[in-house]
Amino acid sequence: MIRLIKSGRESTLIFCEQTFFYSKKVGFKMAKHEVYEQKTEKLLEPILAEHHFELYDVEYVKEGSNWYLRAFIDKEGGITVDDCELVSRKLSDLLDKEDFISESYILEVSSPGLGRQLKKDKHFDRSIGEEVEIKLYKAIDKQKEWIGILKDYNAEVIKIQLDDETEMEFPRSNVAVVRLTIDF
Repeated sequence: MIRLIKSGRESTLIFCEQTFFYSKKVGFKMAKHEVYEQKTEKLLEPILAEHHFELYDVEYVKEGSNWYLRAFIDKEGGITVDDCELVSRKLSDLLDKEDFISESYILEVSSPGLGRQLKKDKHFDRSIGEEVEIKLYKAIDKQKEWIGILKDYNAEVIKIQLDDETEMEFPRSNVAVVRLTIDF
């Protein structure tokens, strides 16, 4: 990741995998995370359109003592480190200008990866017929992890076909994570 660390008016770019680092000091209320994600998406739209990239997801989450603003971008053929750096620099400048996030956070711009998490309807739509891993909050038949072909989904359930051709439905309220499996 590439990390862009900002403190005041100075920036440092650190190369180490594919993430970008951005720090900013102030305070935050958790209820605003969706607002921050939506505003960030709006800032990203023209940047991504200009370079023919696609916005996969934006999340604002707390991990340990740090807040992270993550933008996952994609394009035909895959995202490169240079693509992430380009978007990170432009987004960082716009975030500085708009200044709507009221605390320190780390900005990361990266690809959603091969084992990408499916969160939005558009992610599920594209993944029908693909093998997915489902992790549950509460076990079904003493099992919390299931792998199968994504057959269908709606607001209430996700349906997969197991290796033995049986179909299973999982209530979305019990689904912690759905992601594409990585086949080596």
